[in-house]
Amino acid sequence: MNHLEQLVAEWYEYQGYFVRRNIQVGPRLKGGYECELDVVAFHPTYHHLVHIEPSMDADSWAKREVRYTKKFEAGRKYIPTLFEGISLPNDIEQIALLGFASNTNVKTLAGGRVMTTSELFVEIALVISGKKVAKAAVPEQYPLLRTIQFACEHRHAAGWC
Repeated sequence: MNHLEQLVAEWYEYQGYFVRRNIQVGPRLKGGYECELDVVAFHPTYHHLVHIEPSMDADSWAKREVRYTKKFEAGRKYIPTLFEGISLPNDIEQIALLGFASNTNVKTLAGGRVMTTSELFVEIALVISGKKVAKAAVPEQYPLLRTIQFACEHRHAAGWC
């Protein structure tokens, strides 16, 4: 799992989602799998199901379209079986989370929403930066989120923001 997948998984779990990571789906008769789904998360209270495919690639939009089409189609096909015993919504929010891209002109990719890492960091910082480490530290099982919390709290004192 790369750092971006780890961060996404921590963020959704921190918000109360049940999270599945790096799930091999579509077993083939002669071995291997059809596809791997990076992060799938379900929030039982909000009945929200989300499939996130993070990438730090610098590929063309055309190449991304091909790759994400395969991933998102596999997600729609196999995600309903991943949380056995839980009634899932029919709609799956699918997000292409891109480290090297802008969504100014391209809002969707293979039917999923394009989200930039900048947008993810803003979303995380809006929640975490208001929580003082001394009184409301992010739990230690979320090391990346905890690091962001520390960075937000100490950014001015460190002189780099």
